[in-house]
Amino acid sequence: MKDNFVFPDVDEVGIETLEAVSIAVNFNEWMYKTISKHCSGKILEIGSGIGNISQHFIENNQDITLTDIRDNYVDSLKEQFPTHKNNTYLMDLVDNNFEEKYATFIGTYDTVFALNVVEHIQDDKLAITNATKLLKPNGKLVILVPAYQLLYNSFDTALEHYRRYTKTSLNELISSELELDHSQYFNAFGMLGWFVSGRVLKKKTIPIKQMKIYDKLLFIAKTIDKLTFNQIGLSVISVGIKK
Repeated sequence: MKDNFVFPDVDEVGIETLEAVSIAVNFNEWMYKTISKHCSGKILEIGSGIGNISQHFIENNQDITLTDIRDNYVDSLKEQFPTHKNNTYLMDLVDNNFEEKYATFIGTYDTVFALNVVEHIQDDKLAITNATKLLKPNGKLVILVPAYQLLYNSFDTALEHYRRYTKTSLNELISSELELDHSQYFNAFGMLGWFVSGRVLKKKTIPIKQMKIYDKLLFIAKTIDKLTFNQIGLSVISVGIKK
């Protein structure tokens, strides 16, 4: 495990969070639809976790390779998606010998995406540099990260996030390697629950009951994002093109 990554050996909080999010079926579909419009061709997902978003790409017969830095997640993905057992790999985005270790992946993909991954990496610029190496010319890199340092709270601490981003800071990071193609905020409604549970109640994991209620009220979240033209949100998404 490299120093750049903050993951402990047993990612208990991460697993609990991913499992809580997994029950939000409507939310995961919304995130998938938001991300997938920028994804085409041969796709690689960095940080697939337990497959909350991966399953939508697989169900829609998209050509996707799954990766994660953790053995337990990779094993779980192979078990959950047997059709992709031979297309699921361990990958450390900031490995000291990245090009050599992942030589067969370099310049292979039309799209690479990472959802809620880069905030875990101390050297986020190196992460973007290496992710770019995986792309074909004109390939797209899609990054989603948590937004606004002001919202940093007990959730972020427990999940070992180095930082949260703004459109400006994420776009600057993307633009250091790629031509910026798209940028937006996502899920403004989620900011309320994140603030109350993480800042006021100081919880370390997302309450399952809260996630269930949020998922039932997803039509409100979608409406707010439309009314605000994605100019504010719990997450920020940026897309870059390799030239």
